[in-house]
Amino acid sequence: MLFELAEEERLFRSMVRDFAEGEIRPKVDELWEKGEFPYGIIEKMGELGIMGIPWPERYGGSGGDYLSYVIAVEELARVESTCAITLEAHISLGSSPLYYFGTEEQKQEILVPLARGEKLAAFGLTEPEAGSDAGNTKTTAVLDGDEWVINGTKCFITNAGTDISAGVTVTAVTGQDDGKSAISNIFVPKDTPGYNIAPKYKKMGWHASDTRELSFSDCRVPASNIIGKQGEGFCQFLYCLDGGRIAIAGLAIGNAQGCLEECMKYVKERVQFGKPIASFQAIRFKLADMATQIELARNLAYKAAALRDAGKPHTKEAAMAKLFASEMCMAAATQAVQIFGGYGFMDEYPVSRFFRDAKILEIGEGTSEIQRIVIARELGI
Repeated sequence: MLFELAEEERLFRSMVRDFAEGEIRPKVDELWEKGEFPYGIIEKMGELGIMGIPWPERYGGSGGDYLSYVIAVEELARVESTCAITLEAHISLGSSPLYYFGTEEQKQEILVPLARGEKLAAFGLTEPEAGSDAGNTKTTAVLDGDEWVINGTKCFITNAGTDISAGVTVTAVTGQDDGKSAISNIFVPKDTPGYNIAPKYKKMGWHASDTRELSFSDCRVPASNIIGKQGEGFCQFLYCLDGGRIAIAGLAIGNAQGCLEECMKYVKERVQFGKPIASFQAIRFKLADMATQIELARNLAYKAAALRDAGKPHTKEAAMAKLFASEMCMAAATQAVQIFGGYGFMDEYPVSRFFRDAKILEIGEGTSEIQRIVIARELGI
């Protein structure tokens, strides 16, 4: 079996890499220091078709495959993670429920501008008491005539508070099924009365990405805003999370690749004991291990993406890719800081930023502990 990208995928990788180098790299310092959402960059990503890579052209997308999408996330994260996580949350979580489970009317009205990059999508799953325990959702949606009345709080939600945010798809309890909460997914437009958006969080990393708490107070939306059938929300977001975990793996691979490339340049320039530190075996072994782990993670992620494209089961492979890639990324970033020494502790050096951005990858879209639970369950134990 030959592990090689198709010509179209190689060309796409080159296009996204050129974009990241030309449009994002010159603005990395500004993104990090000011923490302002990169509207101009996201607009250009939309013009290039990046914001709707895996969706069909009839819905405003580029008609690409999931593997191409993961490659795009990887290439963006190789330079800086803000645009990568914005894209990942927009496609994997925000847009996916609409594409996979929405009505034709919802796709035409909501998904098309999302896929074109004219609007941003968000997904509201996490709550103060429902993170890893997603089934413990407390947000409620009660049907009152032809409207859902939504009450509750969501936290750590990406893309919900920008000027171009379309709204958020929230998980909410809409009834009971055999004594358990029946969860549904409902789309809430941004300017709906009772939809309250808190100030942006101050974060350890991802400074320029938009992450906020949302609250809903007697927030009314049309009954037709439910996605799929009532009570099917839990199964829907599990399927979307499978895809999201593959994309997070891609983001971790890009972050680690960025660390490796920065280290490769630095060790040739940094002189100690009269010679470049690249000549020391301790340094060479660190880089060899880093490169090997990155390649292993990339193979896992690309396999999981290929399985999703083929319509085959991939829950186990998605969890494996996310688990291995995120923990690999944290280890690679730690080694990168170690190689840079005191300079690695300074924020003006890229490896410091890569390190700060790495930790959340072991937490978001299912912690490493949750991934191990998923893998063990898929193994039948």
